[in-house]
Amino acid sequence: MPELSEDLPNGFRSSYTNCGEVRLHFVHNARAELPDGQLDDPRTPILFLHGFPEYWAAWTPVLERLSEEFLLIAPDQRGYNLSDAPARVSDYSAKKLVSDMLALSSNLLGNRKLFLAGHDWGASVAYAAAINVPERIRGLIIVNGVHPAPFQRAIIEDPEQQKASQYFHFLRNENSAERMSEDDFRRTFGMLEKFSDTAWLSDHDRAGYRKAWSRPGRLNAMLNWYRASPIIVPAPGEPVPAAPLMDASPDRLTVRAPHLLIWGARDTALRASSRQGLSRFAPDLTVVEIEDGDHWVIHTHGQRVADEIARFVRTVEAGARGPRTR
Repeated sequence: MPELSEDLPNGFRSSYTNCGEVRLHFVHNARAELPDGQLDDPRTPILFLHGFPEYWAAWTPVLERLSEEFLLIAPDQRGYNLSDAPARVSDYSAKKLVSDMLALSSNLLGNRKLFLAGHDWGASVAYAAAINVPERIRGLIIVNGVHPAPFQRAIIEDPEQQKASQYFHFLRNENSAERMSEDDFRRTFGMLEKFSDTAWLSDHDRAGYRKAWSRPGRLNAMLNWYRASPIIVPAPGEPVPAAPLMDASPDRLTVRAPHLLIWGARDTALRASSRQGLSRFAPDLTVVEIEDGDHWVIHTHGQRVADEIARFVRTVEAGARGPRTR
């Protein structure tokens, strides 16, 4: 039997589900589980997708605050922590990552629609799912993550965003996993510390990250997300190559579900330009800015993020929409 996560929020359980190519680990707060693996819980489901270099526990500050009202599911995505980690770069295409989430949600929820929440790379998967399988998504929640088209345009047109994204080149290098594991994961922790204050990162948290990153093949698999991405990041002074996402039609990349964007305004990894023009791709958009939040706003402002998610879900479920910018 594969190892299960031991350090869970109160009221949560840890399990696995077979998603075809991979077996995914996930955490949930369902009150009961049916014999076929589906979660027998009538509460509105929300699926939470973490980013790099985190794992399911990235959402703990939010999960703890929403656990009474909603059915919450937080997986380790493909390549991370306790989930399977295929070795090839091609195993981390957006199509495969979305397929994982569709299989997981079908296994656990059947045909029920869900609210999909994503942060960082989890936001990329959430956007791809909302764009390509809108019939499965009741609402989209993004926390400091980017739609691919505005992000690609910002990298090409905003020198500061281009500069902030240069780390892509290091992470895409074939030897990056070895370098990221050196000195007790000094550089990997540096990815958490580079763009914002990490006073929230306790010794307990650090131990959890080290354990997740130390599992065989996981760190290289996590980096395969960068290698498989179609995002183009020109080096300083380099001619700008063709970037198909720059010319993508809003019709092809539209988020048709109600969409909430929660944005820590002090994020230096994702500048404000990376979401400029998002409303062209998301006609039902609500934006909430947290002025003193940064890229790790889930950790530093967990109560505010949870409150905004709860307000959004209740509003969508009631069939009403509130103010579009707060």
